[in-house]
Amino acid sequence: MSGPLSGLKVVELAQIMAGPTCGMLLADMGAEVIKVEKMPGGDDTRTWNEPSIAGESAAFIAMNRNKRSIAVDLKSAGGKAVVRRLLADADVVTENFRQGALDRLGFGYPQVRELNPAIVYCSISGYGRTGPYSGKGGFDLIAQGFAGLMSITGEPGGAPVKSGSPIADINAGILAALGIVSAYIHRLKTGRGQLVDTSLMEAAVQQTYWQAAMFFATGVSAGPTGSAHLLTAPYQAFPTRDGWLNLGGANQSNWQRITRIVGAPSLADDPRFVTNADRMRNVPALAAELGALLRVRTTAEWLAAFDAAGVPAGPINRIGDALGDPQMLAREMVVEVEHPHTGRQRVLGCPIKFSETASRVRGPAPRFGEHTREILAEHGYGSEDIERLIADCAVGLPSADAVAAEPVEACA
Repeated sequence: MSGPLSGLKVVELAQIMAGPTCGMLLADMGAEVIKVEKMPGGDDTRTWNEPSIAGESAAFIAMNRNKRSIAVDLKSAGGKAVVRRLLADADVVTENFRQGALDRLGFGYPQVRELNPAIVYCSISGYGRTGPYSGKGGFDLIAQGFAGLMSITGEPGGAPVKSGSPIADINAGILAALGIVSAYIHRLKTGRGQLVDTSLMEAAVQQTYWQAAMFFATGVSAGPTGSAHLLTAPYQAFPTRDGWLNLGGANQSNWQRITRIVGAPSLADDPRFVTNADRMRNVPALAAELGALLRVRTTAEWLAAFDAAGVPAGPINRIGDALGDPQMLAREMVVEVEHPHTGRQRVLGCPIKFSETASRVRGPAPRFGEHTREILAEHGYGSEDIERLIADCAVGLPSADAVAAEPVEACA
């Protein structure tokens, strides 16, 4: 089976995380993604080589499987001509350059739309393409702070804390992919392409739905609550005899089950804890009572008891524990791909499954310029033209593939 986006041609001018996340999701679902990497150096994550997998940047490997790489000098006449030819019949282009940078190179939305009126042009920026901050660059940490996420993360009274994962970057990539697919459906209906515009700021503030709703209702900005929930209790992490677990008593029946399982049914009638409103007014006392009771048994023992009673509970895994869990493996969230130089590599799988059109990891992240010759040939360049572009340093090849007289380093 081919993926649901099979036949969709995407030119990825984006790099680092948000844009490549978008491209990876589209590629996992069957799109042909041509990654245009700048010369010299390519995607900036290629130089983030600690840690590495047999010399390949782990950061680059993570975000660029299922893609092909062509190395192009975007400032040269020959390189610009190559990119224009790639875009002429593309369905989608993605970019995350600072506002105005691609316009100066000749690849802004108005210029690309003139070349290919049906194209879906996706721009991922720091703050969006409009508004007073549209010209500012974007970074995950800055977006998390700006959007308020760091003010609600961590323990009460503690220093501001960002999410452990780059949530603004990753979510911006997901929003971009959703926007692209939506715009593509519109194009299938009307024949018209359009600009898709999202940002790290919007991807971060989207994560504050509940806190924003509370502010709109009360005028009060929520603060950090640690692992506890804003609206219901008990719903947080608790210590056990040998570690921690998460426990979710998100409704009254689960709360009553919890009191019985921990051997303290009288807590259900305690005036401090009778209703959810009572429990929310007394979260510290509730956490102290349950914490003392849960410390007497191991995490595994408690999880078995809660699972048997149908109470939501789960372990607080380390990353390695989570990636080795049988459920993760059953859902193919850890898969292996064969790399021609580094051998078998483990990567995260695609989080979206389809009953009729499979999403899958077809291949590893490409080497810098690995498919330059192949892509040029597919787009009508003859062998002499290709060699001339290589000699002019308008395009590049992996050093192992370059002829001795024209190593890629000569174009740096």
